[in-house]
Amino acid sequence: MIKNSSRRMRLVEMTPQAMSALAAGDTATASAEAGVPLTEHFVGDGLRALWRYRAGLRETAPDRPQGRVWAVVSEPEGVVVGHGGFQAPPDDEGTIEISYSVDPAARRQGWGKVIATELLHRAADEGARTVRASVAPDNTASLAVITALGFHRTGERWDEEDGRELVFERLAHP
Repeated sequence: MIKNSSRRMRLVEMTPQAMSALAAGDTATASAEAGVPLTEHFVGDGLRALWRYRAGLRETAPDRPQGRVWAVVSEPEGVVVGHGGFQAPPDDEGTIEISYSVDPAARRQGWGKVIATELLHRAADEGARTVRASVAPDNTASLAVITALGFHRTGERWDEEDGRELVFERLAHP
């Protein structure tokens, strides 16, 4: 169990099979595969394409950080409050991109910062030198989280699934 600030959580790594079930919109099968009760949040807001992409990454490179994603379970309640993981393999400069999402029922409780902080530690453990996060310009909660964690804006990009994103980076080690 991980204690971060006043929040305690357990991370459950999502298998390619669980991610494939989520890509198909099947939360029951994904929950059984993951061993935790996943909510409809895991298949909403365009996340099905993300699960399909990540399942493919995990199947092609199971020993690499790319595509790794964890369900975040609050403890001791045992409630899944969100998920977080690595978007793609580290690039040649050692940059890895993180992404996270907090279930609407758990928002405004500090979980975004807890999840992003844990991903920073895991990125450093994977040997990343720089951590990147891309955020929609209207996602004020996530913008506040990454700014509080020391990320600095480095540009913007267009994402085919999500539209315009602001790109932020910081060193993996403070």
